[in-house]
Amino acid sequence: MATASPAAAPDRKELTGPALRTFFRIADAWDLKEQEQMRLLGLDSRSTFQSWKRGAVSAIPKDALERISYVLGIYKGLQILLPRTADEWVRKPNASPVFGGRSALDRMISGNVADLYVVRRYIDAQRG
Repeated sequence: MATASPAAAPDRKELTGPALRTFFRIADAWDLKEQEQMRLLGLDSRSTFQSWKRGAVSAIPKDALERISYVLGIYKGLQILLPRTADEWVRKPNASPVFGGRSALDRMISGNVADLYVVRRYIDAQRG
């Protein structure tokens, strides 16, 4: 009989509720439209999005958890880097080659997880 060790990583079911609640708080702070939120989460279905928003889901896919993890890291990094303007920064045009004059949000909502990673790495690099 196998028992889970106390240090076992939480599973997707345990992470789903807190991850979604945190994501939607960040979405509010960033004043994201529904379509932008769906793109960040990697969703095409509005009904799935609505059920996630209501918390009517037992476990979200690993891909969505990864996306939320990047969003959380970006949010946290910006709060440390730019405490007064962090939430507005995501929408401002950025001259860095990573963004090519567009905003970080434009890059993040491309639909690719890799773009979330690039933005997270950029923020982390700015923090040193």
